[in-house]
Amino acid sequence: MSRWPAKEAMQERILDTAGRLFYGQGIRAVGVDTIAAEIGISKRTLYNYFPSKDELIVAYLSRHFIQAKTSDRPLLEQILRYFDWLERWFASDTFRGCPFVNAVAELGDPTHPGAKMAVAFKEQRRLWLRDALVRLNVADPDGLATQVAILVEGAIIAALIRGDPGVAGAAKAAARVLLTAAGVPDPDAVPEPVRRTARAQSHKSPASAPARKARSRVS
Repeated sequence: MSRWPAKEAMQERILDTAGRLFYGQGIRAVGVDTIAAEIGISKRTLYNYFPSKDELIVAYLSRHFIQAKTSDRPLLEQILRYFDWLERWFASDTFRGCPFVNAVAELGDPTHPGAKMAVAFKEQRRLWLRDALVRLNVADPDGLATQVAILVEGAIIAALIRGDPGVAGAAKAAARVLLTAAGVPDPDAVPEPVRRTARAQSHKSPASAPARKARSRVS
């Protein structure tokens, strides 16, 4: 027995196909005829589930609209792990940039519901970070959240243009510098007393002072 009732199963099939084609070939490049033919249904049947291509576009983007989740992990760790996830995404065979950025560029209409959804998605991610920074009493949390968001967007675009997943690591390093300089706790940082002890030991020679003097006289 199918997991989905017939109507829901067909909706999912249409969205699966439309999503693959929209993301792989472009929203403007793929018509409803192409999607229907790929599935093996008529265009009229497709319109019974999605009355217009615009509604299909919005449904496709809605699948990617994932709310940022809270976690018990330190904030810096959460953010840096996200850059690690980006690097794995960039290295995948299917990576073709951000579906929201692609949609805005391809639609060319800021009033389109899909474009508005893209703006809302990006902003909710930025606001999640801003609110977390507010709780940490960081100076200018709004500005810092915007800076980190720019690093994320820049990494996505650079990876698409350069074909180099490693740009995520560069963006991650920059994010660490920005956040720790602003006072965001770094769970991997070495405590100051340990650093002082390490510096003190590094200045000491294994040999005693008299022994060093003796060696200098011999040499």
